[in-house]
Amino acid sequence: MINGDFMDIKIICDFRDKLIRNLEKVILGKTEALNLVIMGLICRGHLLIDDVPGVGKTMLAKSLAISLGSGFHRIQFTPDMLPSDITGVSIYNQASKKIEFRPGPIIAEIILADEINRATPKTQSALLEAMEERQVTVDGITHPLPKTFIVIGTQNPIEYEGTFPLPEAQLDRFLMKIKIGYPSPSYEIKILESQQFRHPIEELKTAVSKKELIKVQESVKEIYVSDALKKYLVKIIKATRENEDIYLGASPRGSLGLYRVGQVYAALNGRDYIIPDDIKEIAVPVLAHRIVIQPGARIKNLSPEQVIQEILMQVPVDD
Repeated sequence: MINGDFMDIKIICDFRDKLIRNLEKVILGKTEALNLVIMGLICRGHLLIDDVPGVGKTMLAKSLAISLGSGFHRIQFTPDMLPSDITGVSIYNQASKKIEFRPGPIIAEIILADEINRATPKTQSALLEAMEERQVTVDGITHPLPKTFIVIGTQNPIEYEGTFPLPEAQLDRFLMKIKIGYPSPSYEIKILESQQFRHPIEELKTAVSKKELIKVQESVKEIYVSDALKKYLVKIIKATRENEDIYLGASPRGSLGLYRVGQVYAALNGRDYIIPDDIKEIAVPVLAHRIVIQPGARIKNLSPEQVIQEILMQVPVDD
């Protein structure tokens, strides 16, 4: 073993397996997407689910909260929403003759920011401090958020009318962008059968404790990352900044994202060290939403995901 304790690796894998089994009682046939969600959770990272309506985005967030025994708030974003509708307000209590803080829905452990791109940029910006610093400031007073706080944002990639694209600063705060996708025909039949009499989420129970989650979040930090691997990771990030098809490359926050998710991916594959293939496997969900491609690349129908894949093929793995 290079570093860490084998039992810690087993604890991390067992945690994932228990959570996956529980989530799959509601979300059928989407193990890959669930794995990404759990990796983001272990990294304490926020997740953006970019997919069409009806594929289970809301159910996934609710199921995750129930499985963890965590507090859950859903915020339905609309164009007329104000920042105070998210963060909360300070009001004067005539009975106590004191100013009291009435917390907004952002004060919870798992937040579903539903259709986040329907809010105006001013309202979207209310999430920036919460997502980065895990606190909200109202009237000059800072209110800390729970230790297990994460935001799961959703948006519809097809419908653009009445939406406001997320600014790069906000996109960069999402650790990964995930797609769920349509179920296969066989799983769609199972979905029909499972919901014939009631929705399976009604019977879902807590699968892991918050104490277990925090232990796993701390254990994964021990995963070893060699100097050569760090150089390889940084070369990928540098390539996004120099690629002719990219107008804006990945930030240092993208480097940190690759590093952290790489540690979790290695642990979930039974290793206490990262290899280059780990980085290749998770680079697209971690980096694709952080880059802005050139207009010319759009004309060539190149997507950010395709550009990242090309970079991975071009950047050599060496010492």
